[in-house]
Amino acid sequence: MEKIVINGGKPLYGNIEVSGMKNAALPIIFANILVEDKCVIENVPNISDVSRALEILAAMGAHIRRLSKTVVEIDSTGIRMGKSPFELVRKMRGSYYIIGAELGRFGSSYVAYPGGCDFGVRPIDQHIKAFELLGTSLNIEGGYIDARTNGGLIGSQIFFDVVSVGATINAMIAAVRAKGMTVIENAAREPHVVDLANFLNTCGANITGAGTDVIKIKGVPKLHGCNYAIIPDMIEAGTFMLAAAATSGSLRINNVIPKHLESISAKLIEMGASVVEGDDFVIVSRNGPLNKVNIKTLPYPGFPTDMNPQICVLLCLAKGTSLLNEGVWDNRFRYVEELKRMGASIKVDGRTAIVDGETDFSGATVRAVDLRAGIAMVIAGLTARGVTEIEDIYHIERGYDNVVAKLQAVGADITKKTMPPMPKEELA
Repeated sequence: MEKIVINGGKPLYGNIEVSGMKNAALPIIFANILVEDKCVIENVPNISDVSRALEILAAMGAHIRRLSKTVVEIDSTGIRMGKSPFELVRKMRGSYYIIGAELGRFGSSYVAYPGGCDFGVRPIDQHIKAFELLGTSLNIEGGYIDARTNGGLIGSQIFFDVVSVGATINAMIAAVRAKGMTVIENAAREPHVVDLANFLNTCGANITGAGTDVIKIKGVPKLHGCNYAIIPDMIEAGTFMLAAAATSGSLRINNVIPKHLESISAKLIEMGASVVEGDDFVIVSRNGPLNKVNIKTLPYPGFPTDMNPQICVLLCLAKGTSLLNEGVWDNRFRYVEELKRMGASIKVDGRTAIVDGETDFSGATVRAVDLRAGIAMVIAGLTARGVTEIEDIYHIERGYDNVVAKLQAVGADITKKTMPPMPKEELA
């Protein structure tokens, strides 16, 4: 067991590098199942979810080589259907992309039901709808999804009832090698949807419209290998932007695409922070007080749901009362009880948090209840008086590459420590 320990109250100054995007890396890695060739993927984040995804592919028969810390070669020629390990698949939400990839390559799939962060109900009904429209019959039994076709997938018209990033990506992956044309309407527009389309097109796919709400995919019989670099992680970048503002510091955040950060930048400016954009960097600083704002998380290009916990910390520091409305997930606010341990005054009513500002955070022992909630505890700890200890940090390490060292380099008093095992009588 490990924990993060923070001695707060120190502003962050300097340069910080953003890694490759977790939410693009996972579908691109699993989409390699379709390729039957070697791909070299660059700018791969060094996080536990990526390591787990590569371990799953290796168990399925892929040959994996780490060419450097951020470059991976994947030879998917020898992959076999139905060999993804139950215990690994159950630990990550993104493992559901195996279903679309296996259907596209083999015409059938057998995969454990996916795991990952628990935000209440996160159904995969839109994924199933897409697979069925592409000619698949599915059966969910004993913790497994058994999906089959009669001779392969057939292109179809798919209209999603709600905007779903995961379902859009899974439908794209499945349709790439389907027979005929697939049209996906009410598609998600997130940058990682575009990145996956660019990767697949580099491998010989025929996808147009990614980044709009209508994506067209003309199926091809085969894909070839390629070299491809994953885009920077906009959520990691946004997290560091908010950390700079929260600590009254100044950070130059490098390796970003500023357009992807527009909704975050706009709210920071509205709150009184300074945001300066360059070609591939942003500089965020704050000298004066933070203003209250109202925020609603929405699908891209709206304010990201994956920034909900982090912006809540900033709202706690602002003058006045702010409203934070969650427009994507039912149960994003489980982290609120942890912030209350540090002195926050927050009331949750359904999907809305009413945040009373001017909190003087004080150090406490808190938990990372999920990935983004965990990094929000880090931001709160950076601003707090005294020492904050964060437990269950494996959630944070699922999505943030070497975050402790990155923050140390810009002035944070933060360390990762190993917790002694609990005595047997306490475990009983």
